[in-house]
Amino acid sequence: MLYPRRGGKGAQRLLLSLLLLAVWKAGSGQVHYSVPEEAKHGTFVGRIAQDLGLELEELVPRLFRVASKGRGDLLEVNLRNGILFVNSRIDREELCGRSLECSIHLEVIVERPPQVFHVEVEVKDINDNPPVFREREQRLFIPESRLLDSRFPVEGAADADIGTNSLLTYTLSPSDYFSLDIQASDELSKSLALELRKSLDREETPELNLLLTATDGGKPELEGTVQLLITVLDVNDNAPMFAQAVYRVQLLETAANGTLVTTLNATDADEGVNGEIVFFFGSDVPLNIRKNFKIDSSSGEIRLIGRLDYEETKFYEIQVKAVDKGSPPMSNHCKVLVKVLDVNDNAPELAVKSLFLPVREDAPLSTVIAFISVSDRDSGVNGQVTCTLTPHVPFKLVSTFKNYYSLVLDSALDRESVSDYTVVVTARDGGSPSLLASANVSVQVADVNDNAPAFAQPEYTVFVKENNPPGCHIFTVSARDSDAQENALVSYSLVERRVGERALSSYVSVHAESGKVYALQPLDHEELELLQFQVSARDAGVPPLGSNVTLQVFVLDENDNAPALLPPGPGGEAGAVSQQVSRWVGADHMVAKVRAVDADSGYNAWLSYELLPTAGGALSPFRVGLYTGEISTTRALDEADASRQRLLVLVKDHGEPALVATATVLLSLLESSQAPKASSRESSRVASVEAARVDVNVYLIIAICAVSSLLVLTLLLYTALRCSAPSTERAGGPAKPVIVCSSAVGSWSYSQQRRQRVCSGEGPPKTDLMAFSPSLPPGPNMTEEGEHPEANSEHSSNVSPTFKLWL
Repeated sequence: MLYPRRGGKGAQRLLLSLLLLAVWKAGSGQVHYSVPEEAKHGTFVGRIAQDLGLELEELVPRLFRVASKGRGDLLEVNLRNGILFVNSRIDREELCGRSLECSIHLEVIVERPPQVFHVEVEVKDINDNPPVFREREQRLFIPESRLLDSRFPVEGAADADIGTNSLLTYTLSPSDYFSLDIQASDELSKSLALELRKSLDREETPELNLLLTATDGGKPELEGTVQLLITVLDVNDNAPMFAQAVYRVQLLETAANGTLVTTLNATDADEGVNGEIVFFFGSDVPLNIRKNFKIDSSSGEIRLIGRLDYEETKFYEIQVKAVDKGSPPMSNHCKVLVKVLDVNDNAPELAVKSLFLPVREDAPLSTVIAFISVSDRDSGVNGQVTCTLTPHVPFKLVSTFKNYYSLVLDSALDRESVSDYTVVVTARDGGSPSLLASANVSVQVADVNDNAPAFAQPEYTVFVKENNPPGCHIFTVSARDSDAQENALVSYSLVERRVGERALSSYVSVHAESGKVYALQPLDHEELELLQFQVSARDAGVPPLGSNVTLQVFVLDENDNAPALLPPGPGGEAGAVSQQVSRWVGADHMVAKVRAVDADSGYNAWLSYELLPTAGGALSPFRVGLYTGEISTTRALDEADASRQRLLVLVKDHGEPALVATATVLLSLLESSQAPKASSRESSRVASVEAARVDVNVYLIIAICAVSSLLVLTLLLYTALRCSAPSTERAGGPAKPVIVCSSAVGSWSYSQQRRQRVCSGEGPPKTDLMAFSPSLPPGPNMTEEGEHPEANSEHSSNVSPTFKLWL
């Protein structure tokens, strides 16, 4: 800041310039202040925190900072009191040149939540630059033959200030021969000339010394002077004359080198050498004009030799001097005004600031993600920029100020669907053709624990053979969590419950990390056929989420129980049957029955009976039913048969390996006279029973054929459906298999049981056929076996092998 060289009025003017206050332009969203140039360090500019509605206590926590375009050290903010002050010397002429408007644009950025304020500080001009002439003296050569009212151009002064401070007034020292003629042009520049008022006489006055004073309009007024040294010539009394004093030309900023700007036309009334004219730029033409333009000294053509840029210089004012070749030479001046026309040659510029990443997938709508600023050096329509985003992204641009945007969230995010976005911001100007620029903003989506672990299916069926070793691995459960990192870390645990009198954890355990299920003790099919429990999967998120899966563990039977012989009656000995038979019975007469049970199930409990050959190898007149255990005659007994018959019956199950038991049957042949009658009645009864059994077997065969046909038809239909719609099976629920039971005497039962397909290792699912024989306790009718053989036969028919078919 300049201090006044005069007291009184100068001091008052300085005081007024320092009392400029900050103003708020209502409705604009921008804070405006003003400060005079050359203000001292620490000069108060405005209470920026108060004007922006910010509390002093939150300036530091919210990371209050100020950034400016260009030089950033001119202004600073005191974070303790929120005052904007002058930090370093501000020279308006250095900052803005001769622009009428000069402002420092500040961006005030605070966070938590992020906000951007725009502050404009206008730099006021003060009269700190006096008018300056290019040279301390100017020499003019004027022939004595010049007529009255002739004009002689004089170079004026320049003032670096603007406005009133740059309005110059000129005064000329008193003279009888010359007066000062001032003409103002449209460009606010003044053309000075000395006008001849009295005829010159070289012999009387060969030289004149005049003082030209330029005074600006500032307060206090500043002035500059130049000495005018006039030499009166005796010859060549006609100077060159231009066709027009001002030439106006318009050029596109994209004009090529060598483009003709204009051709100057000047004439000289003299003849010979005095009338030959040479053109050249005036001595006050700046260097940038000489770099961009050249003039042909003989033809007066001005051509472009550099590159024009509307954004740097919008117009050029060229002073051209025409000098003849007289002695002394005479000259004249004209002005060439070149106006540069804007062309859309600058693409928009994009700047992405203050990225707030990553973005949580549960972030609310309108969450600010980034600040974006755009600019275009062109003007008018060419400098009007519009911004757009990549389509189909959950974001949008919100205009916060002129050419300033915020990238905000427009719709809900889901990291499991899209974990990151590449948002392309495109800025396009309004030129024709339009130019564009783009910037990529990579937005990462942070995971939130919003997905519970999920099993592939709600329940699994596992088959485990009994007598397994303790701690053996029987199955592995696996749950998948769509979240990431710790939200996707799954741990497994049992859902504890009671199994009978014992806790579930005494039977099985599950590994927390791998999901492997282990049997802690040997399982016994005869004790526990089905163990059903749940495994829980929970993630490590906050709060944790979880889900359960049901495991049905079927304990498969092993052939670990040999057939057990039942005693023939109360108090009887197991494994020994004693029976009295009439010697006169006929063929196919049932004389005894061996009873046995097996604690196993399926094939392992399916018993068969076999009569062992006698020691001597003689053919026995008896036989045993393969599955019934009934001992009957193969022929009619006669006197040749021994009165006591000892038979060994081998009872064998169908397990692998098969287990056996041996029963001893002692038969006593009676010679009683009643024996034939009893035998006859017994034969008649046995014949009727055998006939009924044959009828039942016929029905049994018919039922087996019907059920087998239905089973084959069901399998064919199932295979066709699987081939035509494989995806439907996966999407649908598990099917229910059919369990069909048949007996040797034709009894059938039908039941349904829920089925689950379990995949273990590789290969397709297997179809298992398993046979079951129920283990029956001794019936009450067994006590009277010897006396009521019909009851024994009827009970024997109810012990039926059972076929269980798993599909």
